[in-house]
Amino acid sequence: MAASEAAAAAATPVAPTEGTVIAIHSLEEWSIQIEEANSAKKLVVIDFTATWCPPCRAMAPIFADMAKKSPNVVFLKVDVDEMKTIAEQFSVEAMPTFLFMREGDVKDRVVGAAKEELARKLELHMAS
Repeated sequence: MAASEAAAAAATPVAPTEGTVIAIHSLEEWSIQIEEANSAKKLVVIDFTATWCPPCRAMAPIFADMAKKSPNVVFLKVDVDEMKTIAEQFSVEAMPTFLFMREGDVKDRVVGAAKEELARKLELHMAS
């Protein structure tokens, strides 16, 4: 990286949540994240997961890697046992379930540990 690029990168503030997966532990946290994403018109990808689910554990590092590579997308992780009301609101019946939302509307979903389908739909919805 050239010195001028480094200076420009250093001068650009980066929110600590960009490029990371944000775990939701309360309805208040959920509301704040969704409202911020909606006002910024950002794509939101939600991983509905459970600690006891082996396919969920297998997908966690893949989901985290997608978050690192897509800093303009909000990646949320919701434990269905901890946040039952959110899981019920979106009719989540199998884990993992990944929802794609924009401005409060569910645009798509991927059910199961389907890495390629998840990547394809992320690309599709980032472009729209």
